[in-house]
Amino acid sequence: MTRNVHGTAIVVGGRGLIFTGPSGSGKSMMAFTCLAIARRAKVFCALIADDQVFITLQDGRIVANCPPSTTGLMELRGSGIVRMDHVASAPLDLAVQVVSAPGTERLPPKDEYWQIGEIGRLPLVRIANVAADPLTVIGALLPDWRQEPPFW
Repeated sequence: MTRNVHGTAIVVGGRGLIFTGPSGSGKSMMAFTCLAIARRAKVFCALIADDQVFITLQDGRIVANCPPSTTGLMELRGSGIVRMDHVASAPLDLAVQVVSAPGTERLPPKDEYWQIGEIGRLPLVRIANVAADPLTVIGALLPDWRQEPPFW
């Protein structure tokens, strides 16, 4: 079973991340920022898919796959389409909901999840679209990830 979701999926080190949110919320730019930070830290990183992400369940893991027509392409709103280092698929570990800083509640509920239909669910964190270093925010919110550069 495959589910087509609106988002941007990347891999940083050994972690798969998918950025969710409404159109224009900054998903691609936040993912691009994460890739740039990881690259500067000399940590493996790659785009999986931008805009459309095909989600499957493989061997008990939720996996992001790229539609063939957009392989390696990422749209940076207002700037254009760029070609990125990419992988065809990778397991996902976390969903990041990109939120508008002034338009969101100050303290979201604890232990949130992103439900992907009948495929399963991923832990979810919310990060403001103005965050300068989203990977450090993830490390702050998920202490177990702090031992993995560049999450802290």
